[in-house]
Amino acid sequence: MDNKDRKKKVIAYLHSHWDREWYREFEVFRLRLLRVFDNVLNLLTTDKIPSFYFDGQVAALLDYLELRPEKEELVRTLIKEKKLFIGPFYCLVDEFLTDGICFRKNLEIGLNIAREFGCEDFIGYFADTFGHSKNIPAILKENDIDRAIVWRGCKQDLPSEFIFSGVNTVNLVRGYFMDIFSSNKSLEVKANFIKDNLDKIAKKSSNTLLLPIGADHLGIPEDITTQIEIVNSYLEDYEIVLGSPFDYFDAVTFKTKYDDELRDNSETFILQGCYSARTKLKQLNTECSYKLDLANKLQLNFGSKYEAVIEYAYKLLLQNQAHDSICGCSTDMVHNENITRYNKILQIANTIIEEIRLTQPKNLSITFKYLDKYKLLEVERTEIEDNSQVVAKRKGFPTELLHDTGKIPVTEDYTTIYTLLKEFNVSRASSDLVVDNTNLFNSQIRIVIEDGQLNVYDRAKCYKNFIEFVRYKDKGDTYNYGPVEDDIYEIAKIKSARVLMDGPLRCTFRITTSFFNVDVSLNKKSKLLNFKIKWPNLSTNRLWQVRFNLNKSISETQSEDMNLLVKRKFNSDYEIRKNLPTERSHEAKTNTAPMQRFVWANGFGVITHGLTEYEVYKNTLSVTLLRSIGVISNPKNPARTTPAGPPIEVPGAQQLGENTAEFSIGFFDIKDWASYVEEVYPQTIIF
Repeated sequence: MDNKDRKKKVIAYLHSHWDREWYREFEVFRLRLLRVFDNVLNLLTTDKIPSFYFDGQVAALLDYLELRPEKEELVRTLIKEKKLFIGPFYCLVDEFLTDGICFRKNLEIGLNIAREFGCEDFIGYFADTFGHSKNIPAILKENDIDRAIVWRGCKQDLPSEFIFSGVNTVNLVRGYFMDIFSSNKSLEVKANFIKDNLDKIAKKSSNTLLLPIGADHLGIPEDITTQIEIVNSYLEDYEIVLGSPFDYFDAVTFKTKYDDELRDNSETFILQGCYSARTKLKQLNTECSYKLDLANKLQLNFGSKYEAVIEYAYKLLLQNQAHDSICGCSTDMVHNENITRYNKILQIANTIIEEIRLTQPKNLSITFKYLDKYKLLEVERTEIEDNSQVVAKRKGFPTELLHDTGKIPVTEDYTTIYTLLKEFNVSRASSDLVVDNTNLFNSQIRIVIEDGQLNVYDRAKCYKNFIEFVRYKDKGDTYNYGPVEDDIYEIAKIKSARVLMDGPLRCTFRITTSFFNVDVSLNKKSKLLNFKIKWPNLSTNRLWQVRFNLNKSISETQSEDMNLLVKRKFNSDYEIRKNLPTERSHEAKTNTAPMQRFVWANGFGVITHGLTEYEVYKNTLSVTLLRSIGVISNPKNPARTTPAGPPIEVPGAQQLGENTAEFSIGFFDIKDWASYVEEVYPQTIIF
């Protein structure tokens, strides 16, 4: 056996990880995309490289062809010849801030486009997402995808090849960022660098290794094949062969099983501060996801012709859910463009809902019911009586003017538009609601101001000083909260309260604190207290939380993930300020975690409007209201010993000016969680 036969085979694939927007704006990156992909196509057509893996998403390809339409035929040919691999996703979205409906749309749209271009084989490619949801493999399998590639979040004891909830999965042990071949270093230096990385990959791999060659927004050197040949001559233990990830999956066996989420940061950063960076983006994302889903259900069930419009809106939404966008770690200009997209989505969704309303009989309640979370079973129609309570009113114009092309929507034609609460045969006498300047309660739940504290009663049980509003210092960045070791946090002081609404269906009182005003509402017979906070933030570099003081220590939570529940274990005594990292390339462990709309612990649940981060400490469950920071990546972040991105100042991430936070709370069994979420996000539309 010669030396070559003793070497471990290394299958290397050429790629470029493509962020549509990040530290530069979309159109700036797209101009670079033209140069990078022109280079790739040239190398493929001249057979200087065998294949190219285009990052698991089709959005970048569409962005390219929009400005290079003459290249489409060539692209189709290369895909058919299995030289160019695309899909299965439309965009590489964040897994923890995107719900299951949107993620399925991402796959549906991406697969349809990829197949239309002639692509047949697919891998669930997650090279740079900030950890991985345990519910992703099931969605992949729904679409006959049984292979995946991941990086961040894998535990130290996981091998390179493992079975992730039924999906054969590869962990890129050294990441996807392997750009050494594009440098000006000597080939001997390159060989030593590659050897060091292959040694580390080999410790967790079988006899066949996978090596990504590429990086963010990077082209391929024209002499890459020659470089690899020479580097191979320096390698005693490895033989690099250019191929594709599909070649690797065909060559290895998967044995180790793993069925939990991948959020371990002992080996790679998972950048958990992204759950709370730029809260307004998360709030808009939640609202758009909800409204667009409702609009889609309506158009599917009432024979409307909005299918193409809905897909266009979902593409806008998915573009905003790419990890550098929804995570809030891009420039201010990028995120201003995100907000523009969100506003477009709301315009589309609201218009579709209103136009379909106009085509249906009045006094009708439409409720969408499901066989499971994603397949529509039936639509329930109920006639309602016009008993209502005015919640708010404003001046506008009749929506009929948008729909009826026979009428002119003149600017003087204003009408009074009411927001109503509707219920059958309501009278004040039959209501169980009571409100005054210190109390708000019904037969199910009560909140009362006593001795400067907010106490909550769940029927007969009292939770003293249950709700507190707190504020910490933050020396971090958009990627990670930066705790101050000796920080003495501030607690909001309760000053006064007054009644805002006293009606048969809803009562509200306003609590004035030293931080902000808090409006607390309660609906008739509901078990949920609803909170709305609106305040002009004047503070920089601060973390704002609402803290719930439960009666016993919290060791486990359940929260919404992909429209399902995920269970997490916690060491409730862990305190981040006492465990800040000192070694290079380390990120502090935290007791924070992502939530989509809901979190529950010890019989208590919180449902939010776009607040996507919670924290556990001893007996407290905290939800982040706002995090103000002013730089994408702070090189002196106390929670992370090395940068995670460029140190670009982003004053918009301080979120100065008006901010809003909304959430609902209640005590209930976890098996009933979906019905309480539906109370906040109703599946009923009143015509």
